[in-house]
Amino acid sequence: QLSEEQPVLLRFYQWQQPTLSLGHHQGPLPNSAGLDVPVVRRPTGGAAVLHGGDLCYAIALAQPPRGQRRAYRLLNQWLQAGFAHLGSALIDGNSEQQRGQQNCFGQATEADLVDPLGIKRIGSAQLWQRGRLLQHGSIPLQPPAELWQQLFNEPAPPALPEAFSPNRLRQVLVQLAEQWLLGSKPNQLAWPEEPERLAAITSGKAATVSATGPSDKPKG
Repeated sequence: QLSEEQPVLLRFYQWQQPTLSLGHHQGPLPNSAGLDVPVVRRPTGGAAVLHGGDLCYAIALAQPPRGQRRAYRLLNQWLQAGFAHLGSALIDGNSEQQRGQQNCFGQATEADLVDPLGIKRIGSAQLWQRGRLLQHGSIPLQPPAELWQQLFNEPAPPALPEAFSPNRLRQVLVQLAEQWLLGSKPNQLAWPEEPERLAAITSGKAATVSATGPSDKPKG
């Protein structure tokens, strides 16, 4: 539970079987009717996400950065640094939100992160309540390609390199979260906004804290 003593909560999780999560206001997916796929509904908006073969994260902040766009930008920098540490660059998406889009990974708004080829690699969404923030997202590592095609009538994102194992990616993101998030209140953090600091992390020169283990406008 969030409190002054515990201003940040971070969780990573995976799904035991392929599962479809719908945005809070999204209707059923037409192609899901004939498929034996469990369906759940998220508290956040956005389009459908096919889980399974992905790593999901959820981070809650008692004192988040002011403004939705700023919060996305700063938390995305944390995710970008994690990918950079493992040898892959990510940049902000720049698509406008498309009405009627069924597939979260079929578009990349500024809430999302894409690789240099424009392939969406992380889809995120936010829920704000009483000044507190929940941001969660999906990182497809080895997405179920055949089921993805059946549900969305489009190919799944290509699998990420072997360096992006769930345990390794989780470890890196926990280390970076401990460095930037868990040691101070979020509104007092020295966020890694400077390009030179991000470059230092990419090259492995920045100091990190030892991992202790897994401890709206744009919508993905």
